Amino acid sequence: MHKRLLVLGGGESGVGAAILALKEGFNVFLSDSGKIADKYKKKLDDVGIDYEEGKHSFEMFFEFSEVVKSPGIPDRLDFIQAFKEKNIPVISEIEFACRYTRAYVIAITGSNGKTTTTNLVYQILKAANKDVALVGNVGQSFALRVAEEPASIYALELSSFQLDGIKEFRPDVSILLNISPDHLDRYDHDFDQYADSKLRICMNQSNGDKFIFNGNDEKILQRLTLLPEVLSRCSVSMDKLDAYVETFDWTNKALQGNHNRFNAACAIEAVRTCGLVDSEIQSGLDLFVNDPHRLESFLEADGIEFINDSKATNVEAVYYALDAIEGPILWIAGGVDKGNEYETLDHFVEEKVAALICLGTDNSKLLNYYENKIEQLVSVDSLELMIEKIKDWKKAGMKVLLSPACSSFDLFNNYMHRGDAFKEIILENFRTK
Repeated sequence: MHKRLLVLGGGESGVGAAILALKEGFNVFLSDSGKIADKYKKKLDDVGIDYEEGKHSFEMFFEFSEVVKSPGIPDRLDFIQAFKEKNIPVISEIEFACRYTRAYVIAITGSNGKTTTTNLVYQILKAANKDVALVGNVGQSFALRVAEEPASIYALELSSFQLDGIKEFRPDVSILLNISPDHLDRYDHDFDQYADSKLRICMNQSNGDKFIFNGNDEKILQRLTLLPEVLSRCSVSMDKLDAYVETFDWTNKALQGNHNRFNAACAIEAVRTCGLVDSEIQSGLDLFVNDPHRLESFLEADGIEFINDSKATNVEAVYYALDAIEGPILWIAGGVDKGNEYETLDHFVEEKVAALICLGTDNSKLLNYYENKIEQLVSVDSLELMIEKIKDWKKAGMKVLLSPACSSFDLFNNYMHRGDAFKEIILENFRTK
């Protein structure tokens, strides 16, 4: 008799899990309370997976033997708790996918820098002609790739939400870059709960596995005694990067700034476990291209450089941006505040920031904090008004930096929409015709 699997969520993760489940002989059904995108409905239709959208048919849910839940669905929901009360396992797509592969897995998490580091691992291995796939929170669904095009090595980005749903998942290499306040609404506004979630990345690792971590992060250091004793540990410290700086060439513009060098150092330690030598690693570093919206320098015009860092949705990410960029900076920040505290930026603001444009529907917190710290300061609620102020304040040699420190949902659909809209209007107004 076929096991019955319920998949909750019809996005990249859920559809990938459903397709893998079908391949492995499950009787699978997918349910999404919202609308499923056409590209995902086509995938489900093509392989004959039953699904529903715009509702959850709760009356049939408890007939299933296991549930794979989208990371976007909180555990605290009543019907998720009801599964657990009935001893029906609720797992993540990551947990489900790992059952059906024996490939080498390098898993990466952290509050900031995980996408860059995952891309570094992937691109360095790819440049060395390794059979590697980019999956997880970036790239394809882990489960979909396992089902349709298995690889020998997976570079796997993991969010805390994905880690919450693992039980036996065991990567060969895990990387924990940092832990800073983020997504606390999912963790009862308890930073320790969020930190514990991040540490789950290595909870099942054992003899022969490797754990690479930030040797300067107090939240990580406090928890080292809780980790398996047999786990091979590798500390990479932000303030001790000299060995990497001396060994490798860092002229690639995508790797500027100490935070990017730290991310690269963690990636280097990871790919060394795959047998790569320094010359192969250097080739990958030379070819590395970061994703859009992460310190993306996209235009130089009239002596001014325009940089899209829309992915910087918390203060720590802005800290890294201001650290990496030489002043003077015209800084554009704002959006939906996530309980930000801006004190850690004071040194960089005083030294480098010549002007601040607050872009959002409610900029009161930014305005109140910086009204006596930055002479040129203004609040705007549209990109058009932002452009007017840039034209008023721009000077040769200036860097115009969008690094918001806030989420985007007041004026935009997401950080990608914000970054794309920013680039489009800048190019329309400043690119040489």
